[in-house]
Amino acid sequence: MEARDPELKKELDATLHARKELGPDYESALIESFLEKVDQRLDGTVDRRVRRQLAEQQMVVARGSTKPAQSGESSFGERFGFGAISLVLAIPLSAIGVVNADLKGLIVAWAGIVGVNAVHAARGWPWIRRTREKSDWED
Repeated sequence: MEARDPELKKELDATLHARKELGPDYESALIESFLEKVDQRLDGTVDRRVRRQLAEQQMVVARGSTKPAQSGESSFGERFGFGAISLVLAIPLSAIGVVNADLKGLIVAWAGIVGVNAVHAARGWPWIRRTREKSDWED
């Protein structure tokens, strides 16, 4: 739906004109009618976009070039961003650890940072993914 949809503009003009003729007694009914038309229009636009995206994904899979990312798989951008953020956050965590517990605090802070990054990296390993798919306790 475009920002300036001529059909919706006509509908709004007609609704405002009808309000002038009918008066404020019918205002809520006119507004509800107009909002229903807007809602139908949005639904149509969303449906078209979803169908287009599904068709594009099917084309990519049919060509066999690359499959779309499945849930649980992380892209390079996600992994890079996670690593960059963890390194940025490592600075204040290291400072807090050193101030509060000297070398032991620094070791604990970095052990936590390495542990979180290791778990995040392990999500992409095939044997981890396979066991996650087979678990009975997940729906």
